[in-house]
Amino acid sequence: MPSMLPPSLAPHTCILPSQDLVDLLASSSLPPLPQILQSFSPLPQVTTRTTTLTPVPHPTFALRFSDLVEIEEGCREDEEQRAARTLDWISARISRRCAKWVEDWERVGGAAVETERNANLRTPWWDEVRHCIEGDHIPSRIEGWNHPVAVIVAVSTMSPNPLQALAQLHARPPEFPSWVDGNQLRYTLIIHPKNSALSDEEAGALFNAVKKQYGLHTFLLPLELPSPPPPPVPVPLQPPRLPRNPQSTTQTPEIAPLSPGAIPTLPGGLNTLRMGEQDIQQTARFVREFVAMSLVPWMEKCAVEWNENFSSTRRLPSRLFSSTRRLFGSATPSPTPTHGQNSSISSVTSRTRSGSNSSIASVGSGPPPPPQQRRLAEFATTLGDLKLAINVWETIRKDGKGGSEILPLLLSPSPAVQLHVSHALQVVMTSNTHSSAVAQVRALAYAVRWEMGCHPPDFIGNAEEPPSAVLLAHAAYLSVRKKARRRAALWYLFAANRLEKSGIKPLTMYFLRRAHDLYKVSPEKSLSPSFWDSEGMDVGSQAGFDAIVPGIEHALGRLHYTTGDVRRAVRFFLTLLQGASSPEQAVLSLGTSNGSNLELSKATMSDKVFLEDFRVSFQHLKDTSGPNFDLSDLKLPVTFCDVRHTRLRLPGDSVGGDPDLWESREDTWRTYWKSQGKESLQSTGKAAVNEPFWVDLVMHNPLDVDISLANLTIIIKESTAESSGPSVDFVEVEVIDELVLGAKETQTIPLSVRAKRPSTLFITQASYSFLNLLPSSESLAVRGRRLQDTPIQRQSKVYAPDVYIKALVEDASQRLSVDFVDDGRLVLEHGECMHMRLWVSNIGTEAINDIWIVAGPDDEYCIDDGDVADSVPPPAFEVFTSSNSLAQRLPQRVPLDKLLGSPLAPGQSFEFALTLHANTVGDQELSMAVVFRQKERPTFHSIRVMRSFEVRPLLSVASAYGPSNDLDELFSLDLDIRSVPAAATIEISQVTTMSPTWACASRAKRRIGTLLPGQAVHLPLGAQPWDQRSGGDETYKFALGKLEEVLQGSDTDLSHPPPLVLRCDHAVSTSVLPSTMQSFLHQGRRNNAARHIAAVHRNLPHHLYPAIFPLYHPHAVDVVIFWEIPSEGRSGHILVTGTTLGAGHGDLNGIIQEAEEMKVKRNMYAETQIERSSILEAIRASEWNSETNPVVLTVQGSGAVVEHDFSSSSCHIPVTLSLRNYSLTRPAKYTFKLPPQTPASGVSDMAAPSWIGRLTYRGTLKPLEHLLLRPTLHATQPDTYTLGDWRLEIEVGDEVPSTGVHGWRTQYRYVDGPSTAAPITVVDVSSE
Repeated sequence: MPSMLPPSLAPHTCILPSQDLVDLLASSSLPPLPQILQSFSPLPQVTTRTTTLTPVPHPTFALRFSDLVEIEEGCREDEEQRAARTLDWISARISRRCAKWVEDWERVGGAAVETERNANLRTPWWDEVRHCIEGDHIPSRIEGWNHPVAVIVAVSTMSPNPLQALAQLHARPPEFPSWVDGNQLRYTLIIHPKNSALSDEEAGALFNAVKKQYGLHTFLLPLELPSPPPPPVPVPLQPPRLPRNPQSTTQTPEIAPLSPGAIPTLPGGLNTLRMGEQDIQQTARFVREFVAMSLVPWMEKCAVEWNENFSSTRRLPSRLFSSTRRLFGSATPSPTPTHGQNSSISSVTSRTRSGSNSSIASVGSGPPPPPQQRRLAEFATTLGDLKLAINVWETIRKDGKGGSEILPLLLSPSPAVQLHVSHALQVVMTSNTHSSAVAQVRALAYAVRWEMGCHPPDFIGNAEEPPSAVLLAHAAYLSVRKKARRRAALWYLFAANRLEKSGIKPLTMYFLRRAHDLYKVSPEKSLSPSFWDSEGMDVGSQAGFDAIVPGIEHALGRLHYTTGDVRRAVRFFLTLLQGASSPEQAVLSLGTSNGSNLELSKATMSDKVFLEDFRVSFQHLKDTSGPNFDLSDLKLPVTFCDVRHTRLRLPGDSVGGDPDLWESREDTWRTYWKSQGKESLQSTGKAAVNEPFWVDLVMHNPLDVDISLANLTIIIKESTAESSGPSVDFVEVEVIDELVLGAKETQTIPLSVRAKRPSTLFITQASYSFLNLLPSSESLAVRGRRLQDTPIQRQSKVYAPDVYIKALVEDASQRLSVDFVDDGRLVLEHGECMHMRLWVSNIGTEAINDIWIVAGPDDEYCIDDGDVADSVPPPAFEVFTSSNSLAQRLPQRVPLDKLLGSPLAPGQSFEFALTLHANTVGDQELSMAVVFRQKERPTFHSIRVMRSFEVRPLLSVASAYGPSNDLDELFSLDLDIRSVPAAATIEISQVTTMSPTWACASRAKRRIGTLLPGQAVHLPLGAQPWDQRSGGDETYKFALGKLEEVLQGSDTDLSHPPPLVLRCDHAVSTSVLPSTMQSFLHQGRRNNAARHIAAVHRNLPHHLYPAIFPLYHPHAVDVVIFWEIPSEGRSGHILVTGTTLGAGHGDLNGIIQEAEEMKVKRNMYAETQIERSSILEAIRASEWNSETNPVVLTVQGSGAVVEHDFSSSSCHIPVTLSLRNYSLTRPAKYTFKLPPQTPASGVSDMAAPSWIGRLTYRGTLKPLEHLLLRPTLHATQPDTYTLGDWRLEIEVGDEVPSTGVHGWRTQYRYVDGPSTAAPITVVDVSSE
């Protein structure tokens, strides 16, 4: 229980004064008697007793005094009408005083005091509502706290006949309705002023007569009441009272209604009383005697008697009978306790009600007064008998007749308090959608009482009157003191939303500012500081409630604009331009469990509304302030420039392409020229004097509304300049008059820049006029990288200086322009050779002597130098030497001496042609860097050229090879050429084979000719070893040595393989390959080999491929298919690689085995065991370590039919077997065995042969040697015979110099047998 009950729960005493007393007080400059007596409340040090006679000391005992006539008029007024007037009256008082309140509150720092939990400072608006609610003394039908407990009849001795005046007042009964409790203490007060006509003895006689006639509850109050009145004395403030209803005309016939006069006040708003010290002491003595000797004993007596009645109804039999009736029903209702009458208590036991007012009904027909149990609970609460009070209130609550509104004040803090509060509110608030005025006033009264005992929750519903808003604001105030900032901000927001509808702007703006400040405070995050550092996030940058804050700021801006503070309104509207919320946040409704909500409509949360409000307010501010008003405090909160995507674009950068690709081109040139000279290549990222370059400014509109930016341009600083003024004067910068960006739109705006002298320029800012109203600028700097070089830098966030877009402007002495003559869409067929022309112009001021072309490693092209090949008769085959290196192609020099005969002078132009070979299907790009310089200049310059093209598939080629059955050739190579269905008619003009070892010839007896779409053609080729081959053994030894170094983990030197001689055979017709074609074939072979090696040997460094692998395998055979499309004028060739003829002997197996068993040091080739194993397996399976059986046995004449006359003898058939060694380097020993008699097999239908004569053959085959074996087959009857289960044993090795039998070293052994049947049919031709 709180230390002191709220004043609204104090005993209520009504005063009925005589007219002479009213006149006396008015003539003495004193207020009416109720106000005089109210100035002495609360009364200190009062002791009461419980029903068990236990004393209860009260440090203060509150009292309430009212005029009886005013209370009677208030009871006659309709409760709903009076409640509505109460709300309007409170609203008017708040509206009239709120501006001064806010000013004083902010001056004393009230917002800061809110955060102190023990602060005693109270908000003035809540005090105003609390005083207005506490000043309501009109009785209510719901509760009995305002029902009068005593009526003081007061007269003065200034009356001609005081005794008669008292008789008239006592004869007048209180005109209360029937629902007002009639148990009241009647008290008589006689005021005897000093200037009275009666002497003190006469006044004493009058007092004794009155006491004898009306009882002991009588008091004589002598007063001085000097004239003139004494100086005013400060007294406690009077609670404000609702003015009387102007529509009420009912008056008491005997006594005119009292008009509440203005309370005398001193400067500063203090309440005063013009009474002397002796009169104050006498009045205080009367008040104490009235309370201690009359009011409190009378209330204690009532409580004792009512408690007896209450206890009797709660005894066991009565409770059982009551439960029986409640459970099983009864036609007789339970008796309701009524107020008992006691003659010892001087009270009014009977009253007559009369009058013409229809609102006062008779006793029998009107509503009943409050139940006796409730009055008992109220009296016990007032007297401090908490045990009895809580017991009775609980009983009343269980019976469903109230009590929940008082129990929160009496009980100790517990969860039950919240339940009582909730139940009390549910009873009062009968509707969630609309709250009646009576319900709102009743809820406010509860809140005022509960402020001392519990935290006031939201229980006002949807009421929009200022008192409910102030109550919410007070709930927010208490929430802040309890550190519940988010809840407090929500209450403030609700309060402001309701006050705004009432037109109370000063207090509305203050509540909105408080809600805004509370929402801006981020909640404490109990996370480690290293978390934010690891996530790259700033603790203060985490935004929350971003959908609520804009609504608050928009409301504040509108209020400031309507109140005339336009500059502050502009700042708020400008702050709102931060980008729209997500669609689901466009309409925000904040609600609570009881239905209270705050709706921020879509228009409130729309960027369009924010932007329009800013435009209107800023234009108004500009018109009223003049053209030179200060804009330094108006900064756009949103940026439109996308700095990270803004780029500097030079004239040569229009070709596009990946920056890494162009950097690789420059690296290729520097690597090439490093061995040629010391001249350096200047970066291409430079502009020329008087030549425009562009800043591609990427602009993004983050708002959900179209915006316009006027006078868009960039600010450029020179590297040597220190001022922060506008752009340098020698630079011309383009200005965009107006740019319109749609909602969420992104545009790239090119701004041209032209410098008049060489310099280093920095693009620092972008400037524009937002909506052609607010000049703004944005920095184009990008934050530097995070530094982690020192321990301090690693422990804290340290960044390098900001990075600006940098433009280098140089003298335009060496400038070159290179473009393709035909820049249309280019579509090529696979393998097509396209002649392309480039136009070169010298746009500089000096002559250019040297021009090089630097292309990619996969680009196949050739520069046409204009030379015409000599016409010579074509030989049978061609021979040319290959460098046999996988190294990338070197930059190609443009032959200016042949094309022009002199350097390229300034202003001079020329054309040159290059031929491009489309070697890969799909979308391709030819990216070339053109490097040039003037003779003897120390630097090179470069320009970029790019051409995109599409390559479509044309031919599909499949090849198959194997040992040939023809004794005149070693291998057969079959080509299957097929045209794709979508291709045009193709002419195969030539098929050429290239090999360092093999000479190939066509076995076809006709030309291939024309291929229709989807048609296929077969071309058989035969291969024989070339007697004049050269370089193959050296190439093989080079590759084996390099691979051995890799396997052993030693460092590989960067030597290149030896050159290799290639033989070219033309299968269709004799011709001569031009030098350009030889270059294309070399590039194609290099690209295919590089891709194959990169796919197989993934764990080897790519830059070491040329130093490990030769371009050609010595046994490789490449096929080139030349084609033409006469109808389209297209021609080209397709290179087919991957064919290797000849037997291999696994020359690396021994080295691989040693590498697997040895422990090598960790180096670049053996970072992990997995990588090492991958390298070993790749080399084991490569063509350099292939291993096959070199000896092949074939049956000559297989399937032959032999005729014989079996009538004379059996048949002896010689069978020819061919035995050939396909190895080019190793001899082989063989052992061929035939079984004398082959057992019959049930699997085959052919007969088993019988052999006669020699059955075992032994010998040695030299490399590429072949011989014939002729065993004899013995046939005893006609049949089809198979060769049976022969066995061939092969030993591959070397002959070592030795005189003994051990002159042979075997490396591999193979065992072979029949794989096919090879049948021979014998037919009997004997005559019958």
